[in-house]
Amino acid sequence: MATYDTLGTTYARTRQPDPRIAAQIHAALGDAADVINVGAGAGSYEPPETVLAVEPSRVMITQRPQGAAPAVRAVAEHLPLPVDAADAVMALLTIHHWSDLAAGLRELRRVARRRVVILTWDQRVFRERFWLVRDYLPEAAAFDETRATPIDRLVDLLGGGRQEPVRIPHDCVDGFAAAYWRRPHLYLDPQVRAGISMLAQTGDDVLAPGLARLGADLTTGRWHARYADLLTLDTIDLGYRLVVSEA
Repeated sequence: MATYDTLGTTYARTRQPDPRIAAQIHAALGDAADVINVGAGAGSYEPPETVLAVEPSRVMITQRPQGAAPAVRAVAEHLPLPVDAADAVMALLTIHHWSDLAAGLRELRRVARRRVVILTWDQRVFRERFWLVRDYLPEAAAFDETRATPIDRLVDLLGGGRQEPVRIPHDCVDGFAAAYWRRPHLYLDPQVRAGISMLAQTGDDVLAPGLARLGADLTTGRWHARYADLLTLDTIDLGYRLVVSEA
């Protein structure tokens, strides 16, 4: 069973594409005439030029909107596509779920004529800067350590490339792990946590003590006093990165 056959049942409710992040992704894709989205999920951030989505989870495919590009059930490590199938291939917040990262990246390079665009995160920056995992849920950070890929290694496996910081807006509408950095009460919502694989896969039983501390600190005002500097920011760099590699 694909991971998101269980994790993704409520995904479309909390994981809507944020237009500011979309603009950065689409700029990285450049003037690609056709795009393939690997690990596509429900289709967030797909530009109009998307010709095919590749997604292993039937549950996620059923949540794709009407009019979205056609989708095929397959995994990144074995793309059912010919060499140079599209100008650009994108893989957004997905590589940490792959069973064989090197094989999946080889496949992206094989089918991309011009460019590969990957959205991922720098675990060192994420762990050090994000208050949720640093101060309340270190167990979630420990889980992410098992699946995060250092950016330098990712670039090496791609045969070269550049990275761009992706700053997270304070009102981000895409509910990934750090989206609610200025809205801490939302991490107490089980439906929000269900849409964040880091939290959903770590499990509420493990997270319960840290979530209880967070709830108490929000009630007493301690959180707002401790992180008052965050409340003055509109965006923040918590380690999310676009990696762009020319084929």
